[in-house]
Amino acid sequence: MSDPTPALPPTIDYYRPSEIYLPRPQKRRYWLHILLFLATVFTTLVVGARMEFNFQNNQPAFSMNDDALPFFPARWALAEPSRLLLGLPFASTLMLILLAHEMGHYLYCRYYGVYATLPFFIPAPTLIGTLGAFIRIRSPIRSRTALFDIGIAGPIAGFLVALTVLVFALPLSKIMAPAAVASEIQLGFPVIFHLAWAAIPLANARGTSLHGIYLHPTAIAAWVGMFATALNLLPGGQLDGGHIVFALAPRAHRIVSRVTILALIPLAIYFWVGWIIWAILLRISGMRHPVVSEWPGVTGARRWIALFGLVMLILTLTPAPFAHSSLLDVVREMRSGQ
Repeated sequence: MSDPTPALPPTIDYYRPSEIYLPRPQKRRYWLHILLFLATVFTTLVVGARMEFNFQNNQPAFSMNDDALPFFPARWALAEPSRLLLGLPFASTLMLILLAHEMGHYLYCRYYGVYATLPFFIPAPTLIGTLGAFIRIRSPIRSRTALFDIGIAGPIAGFLVALTVLVFALPLSKIMAPAAVASEIQLGFPVIFHLAWAAIPLANARGTSLHGIYLHPTAIAAWVGMFATALNLLPGGQLDGGHIVFALAPRAHRIVSRVTILALIPLAIYFWVGWIIWAILLRISGMRHPVVSEWPGVTGARRWIALFGLVMLILTLTPAPFAHSSLLDVVREMRSGQ
């Protein structure tokens, strides 16, 4: 006979409670969020005032003619408060789109008990007055389902707000005069803009393309929102699209990130040189991703939501967001300048 099984130790000794250490949430710096928000409101107001002034005077939004306003006309806008107020339509619309995107992430972080900061807005004297906004996640994400929901909530929220703005803003645009001079900076348009133009064109605009109109500043804000959605949905690295891929198939994340980087290189050569910057950024962070529990996986209706995310990427992606800005075009201009 085998030896009898030894008795288990008393329950109170055998099942010792495990010690769990949770990081203490850092004190929120509300003053910094408010300061950056107000600074971004100002910079977007300035560029929005320039857009509205050009629009009212039947000039391209980004006109660089000798008689046009400066690139970032802060002095001109501050000289008279009424001028700065011209930027309200663009600034308020763009800030709403960016806020919707970031709050989509933030609210789902709160839902899953993930500690995240409030949105940080980035003011900058660029064409649109900002470099966007972001939140920082400062605690682990416990499941792939939580990662998926947090990752895709931002693009969906931003896309829906931008789409609503586009529907109402596009009819406010103007048809260019036949002899109008095109802007040196010409926007390329994603599929969603062409679909909206086909559904709700301007009156008497039959046969006119999107390149033959002066976009209303709020329509330009919708364009920025769509462009930002496409950039965030690129399937790689720690972008929203990369989080979605990792949530669906963790082992495919590295491969998909590499394929995305390789795809961006010809896009930079033939369409927009800026894609090379995104390829570099993905190369720096694209091979790494925060650890998330592999099980359970993402199932059910979320896979249909992932398909909707792919549709959003197709509708908002613009290979050439700015005309004549490919790497080949840049090289030709540099050679001609010499």
